[in-house]
Amino acid sequence: MNRPIQPTPVERYGLSSSQFDILYPPTEKLNTLIVENFPSLGKLTALRFIEWVQNNPGGVISLPTGKTPEHFIKWIDRLLQGWNEPETRSILEEAGIDPAIFPDLKSLHFVQIDEFYPVNPWQHNSFYYYVNEFYIKGFGLDTKKALLIDCSKIGLAKGETLKSVWPDQEVDLTLRYRAGKNDLERKQKRVLERIDQWCLDYEDRIRKMGGIGFFLGGIGPDGHIGFNVRGADHHSTTRLTETNYETQAAAASDLGGIEISRKRLVITIGLETITYNPECTALIIAAGEAKAKIIRSAIEQEKDIAYPASALQVLPNARFYITKGAAKHLTERQCHILQQSEIISDEQVEKYIIDLAVEKRKRITDLTLDDFKNCRYTAAIIDKRPEDYNELTTMVYNRLAERIERGISGLHSTRFFHTEPHHDDLMLGYLPYIVRHVRDASNTHYFACLTSGFTAVTNAFMMNQLECLNRFIDSEVFALLTDDGYFKPNNGVGRNRDVWQYLDGVASDNQDMKDEGVARRLLRNLMVIYNEYDINNIKNRITELMHYFQTQYPGKKDTEHIQRLKGMAREWEAECLWGYFGWKCENVLHLRLGFYTGDIFTEEPTVERDIVPIVKTLDTVQPDVVGVALDPEGSGPDTHYKVLQAIAEALHRYEEKTGRSDIKIWGYRNVWYRFHPSEANIYVPVSLNMFAVMQSAFMNTFISQKDASFPSYEHDGPFSELAQKIQVEQYQKVKICLGKEWFYENPSALIRATRGLVFLKELTLEQFYQSSINLKKLLENR
Repeated sequence: MNRPIQPTPVERYGLSSSQFDILYPPTEKLNTLIVENFPSLGKLTALRFIEWVQNNPGGVISLPTGKTPEHFIKWIDRLLQGWNEPETRSILEEAGIDPAIFPDLKSLHFVQIDEFYPVNPWQHNSFYYYVNEFYIKGFGLDTKKALLIDCSKIGLAKGETLKSVWPDQEVDLTLRYRAGKNDLERKQKRVLERIDQWCLDYEDRIRKMGGIGFFLGGIGPDGHIGFNVRGADHHSTTRLTETNYETQAAAASDLGGIEISRKRLVITIGLETITYNPECTALIIAAGEAKAKIIRSAIEQEKDIAYPASALQVLPNARFYITKGAAKHLTERQCHILQQSEIISDEQVEKYIIDLAVEKRKRITDLTLDDFKNCRYTAAIIDKRPEDYNELTTMVYNRLAERIERGISGLHSTRFFHTEPHHDDLMLGYLPYIVRHVRDASNTHYFACLTSGFTAVTNAFMMNQLECLNRFIDSEVFALLTDDGYFKPNNGVGRNRDVWQYLDGVASDNQDMKDEGVARRLLRNLMVIYNEYDINNIKNRITELMHYFQTQYPGKKDTEHIQRLKGMAREWEAECLWGYFGWKCENVLHLRLGFYTGDIFTEEPTVERDIVPIVKTLDTVQPDVVGVALDPEGSGPDTHYKVLQAIAEALHRYEEKTGRSDIKIWGYRNVWYRFHPSEANIYVPVSLNMFAVMQSAFMNTFISQKDASFPSYEHDGPFSELAQKIQVEQYQKVKICLGKEWFYENPSALIRATRGLVFLKELTLEQFYQSSINLKKLLENR
C-alpha cells in the first residue's frame, strides 16, 4: 500500500466540501477524493494540475484522451484565459493556489500515453490528433518538448507507408516469433522489429527525463489504465500490444465500429512507465455509477494483475478523484454514510436487506438475526431503526411483492409520451410494459427520439442501403409510385406504406419485399435532403454518396447532410418498430435536438434550440405519463444525461404554463446501467413470449444495429440479447428474495410465466425535478 502522505492545499480544499476522509485503511489501498459531479471533478483535477505545475516548472506530464478529461480541459482553459480576472483569482485563492504565479506550461515536457495502431495520425479520431488539438495547441505546450506517438513514422523504412505495409490494416503479432511466408510478411516482420525498438527507445527517453512527474488517466470498463488492460504486468513498459474485448467495445465509437476496433492494436506506455518515478503524482479520474464496481476493485484490492490500477499502490502521490456515483460501492464510505446518518431511509433498508438476501441466497423472511449482525450494513440498520429485524424483513418482502402486482396492472384512457435519447432505448428499456398498455385501445401513445442517432450508423451499412436502392430505382413499380406522387415530402400515407411494405416482408419472410420497403424510404429521404425529385439527378447523388462511404475513414465526423441521412435511417427503423404494434408514423416523433453534433465533447442543451421544441411537443401530446431514460450522470452515453436534463426543464416549463402537476414520470434504464431493486417501484413481469417478441422486433427493425457495431463492453452481440440477460438477472435476484415458490405457485398465470423483470421508477413531477439537476444550475456548474 502507498505510504500515507499529507493532502496538498488543493486536496484540502476538495476535502473541505466532502463528508469523507482521503483514506479508509486497511480496506482502501489508494487515497481517494470524492466530488459531487462530473464538472466538479474536472474543476478539482484542473486546480491540482495548476498547483503541480507551479511547484514543478519543466516537469514531465502525461494526460489522457477521450471524453473523461472534458471538464478538466475546459477548466484549464477557463483558468488560464481568465487568470487575472477577479472571479478566477478568487477560485485560485480559495483552493490554496497563489494567483501571483502564472503556471509555465511552455516549460513542461509532454508524454503521449497511447495510440491505436495502425492509424493515420491526422485522422480526427486518432489520439495523436487529440493531444495536438487539446494539449499542445490548447494548453500552449512546446512541441519540441513533446514525446508523441506518430504511427506514420514509427518503424517504417523510406518509401513505406502504413497502407503499403498493412494493406488490410491488420497486424499479425505472431510475425515476432516466426518467419514471414512471403515478401509482404517479411516486410511486416521487419516493421514490427523496428516498432519494438522504437517502443524501447520511447521508454528510455521517458526515463532519462526522470520519469513521469504528473500522470492523469481515466479507467476503462475492465479497469485498464492507458491501454494496460486487465492482466497487464505491473512491470510493463512501452509496447505494441493487443487489447481485450471490453477495450475494443469501448473504442468502437471512436474508430467507427467494433469491426474496426477488433483489428486495431495499441501502442501504450506500461504500468511501470507510470510508476518509475517514485515521486509521480498519478491521478485516476472517474465519474458515474456505472464505474462504481471497477472503482471499488481498483481501490480496495491488493496489488494484482487483474486490477491494473493496483500497480499505483507503490506511489505515495497516487490518488483517485471520483464522483459520488463512482464511489457508490466503496465499502468503508458506505458504512460511514450509514453510521453518520441520523435517520436510515426505507430505501436504504431495502437495499442492504436485499443485498444480504442475495449474498446468503436466502428468502428475505428467512434471514436470521445473526445474518444481520454479521453484516456491517444491516448491523448498522438494526442499531438505528426502531423496528426489530423481523419487522424490517417483512416490510421489504411485502414491498417487493407489491411492486410486481403494480407491474401486472395497467392504466386506461391514458396519453403516453415515451421518450428516448437513442432510437432503441425504449425497446431495450421497458418494451413489455409499453406492449401491455398498447393492447388497451383506450390508450394513446407517442414515441419520441430526442436525438438523430447518426453516430450509431456505419458507412458500410449505408453502402448496403444505397446498393439496395440501386436495385429498385429503375423498376416499373418505382416509376408508377413516382408518377402517383408517392414520394412527395407531405405524403403521410406514403410514409406509412413504406413501413407496411417492410413489415409485410418481415411477416412473409421475403427479403425482396423488405428491401423494397428500405429502398422506398431511402429514396424519399434523399429527395428531402437534397430537395431533388428528378430520378436521374438522384442517381447521381447515389453515386456521390457511394464514393463518400467507400473513401471516408471509419469514425470520421460526417458532414451535416450525411449526418442527417444516417439519422433518418435510424428514424425509419423506429417507425418500423412501432409499426410492429400498429402505430403510424404520425405517432413516432423525431426531435433531432441540436446539442447532438457528433463532436467528442457534445454541446450543452440550450433553451431555444433544445428545450423549446420539447415544450411544443408536450403541447401537442398533452401527456399523462412521460417515459424518461433515468441514467445518472456519467453512467452510459453522455447523451442520456443531457436528454434527461432537457426533458426536466421542458416539463417544468410545461407545468408552469398549463398547471399540469399530475403528470407521472416512468423512469427506465436499459443496457447501460441498472436500477438496484430498492430504487425501482414497479417490477414488470416478462415472459418467454415477450422475450421472443423483443428479439424478433429488434433484429427485424433495427437493422443498422443487429450486427452490434457499437456494442456494450458487457456483451459481444446485439443489445436485445443483453437486455434479455439483464431482465433475467433482475428476475433471479427478486426470486431469491421472495422465494421461488412465490412465482411457481402463484395463482396468476402471468406471474407463473415470469422469466424476467423490467424495473421502472415512477415519480411525481416534483420528485423528478429533485432527482435531476436543474438545467440552469448545471450550466453554471460547468
